[in-house]
Amino acid sequence: MNQTLQRLLDIEKNGYQIDFGNVFEHAFENYKKIALYAGLVILIFIFSFFIFTTISLVSFLDLTTLTKELSPEKLKIENLSQSELLVIGGISLVFSCLFSPFQAAFLKMAHHGDRDEEFTISSLFSYYKMPYLKEIIISTFLISTISFSLTTLLSNVKLEILGTIITYFISFTTILTIPLIIFGNLNAVNAIKHSILIVLKQPFILLGLMIIAIIGAFVGIMACCIGFLFTMPFIYSMNYAIYCAIIGIDNTVEND
Repeated sequence: MNQTLQRLLDIEKNGYQIDFGNVFEHAFENYKKIALYAGLVILIFIFSFFIFTTISLVSFLDLTTLTKELSPEKLKIENLSQSELLVIGGISLVFSCLFSPFQAAFLKMAHHGDRDEEFTISSLFSYYKMPYLKEIIISTFLISTISFSLTTLLSNVKLEILGTIITYFISFTTILTIPLIIFGNLNAVNAIKHSILIVLKQPFILLGLMIIAIIGAFVGIMACCIGFLFTMPFIYSMNYAIYCAIIGIDNTVEND
């Protein structure tokens, strides 16, 4: 049995203790190491994705039709038909699954930063390989599908606020799913299950840490909005610091 499974069994039986200040300090120190590099990667990715998406859409629709279809009024949930909502949900699900291994690489970046190791461009795509790719996509698919289904169902019965709350709750309780896959070598279902179990053991401390991380990330909006791209990596650093504080990185993963 590896170190991660032993730790998870211990948490299941005895729970765990986590120090708010130590985790925050660890996250902030880690963030300072990866902020510039991660921010530049996110900036280049968003710019490239925007150009690719715009060119693709314009090739199918003229500019006038495109502007009309993508207007805020047109995209309001209450103005969408059931079929349009399913199409948008399906597209969002596909993109989430495709890009989730790329997002997972930022946790690896945090790990390299923590160990003062070089992080190369090729490492950004290191999780687009088996077995990580399959487990990351399955976990993303399951979480996103459940969230979307519940949100849509509650929206149809005029309980949009409850749907939003449930979506945030699911996102919060599954924050350790990807770290458990890439650092703990768990499969998707077990990673989701143990993430929920871990978070619900100490929900208020973890919620406080994540709220601070999100607030810290959104501070960048004040810097002409583009600053957000360089403060957003703080969320990944916090996620990594929480995982390290609760479970720790398995020695076999460090060697790999």
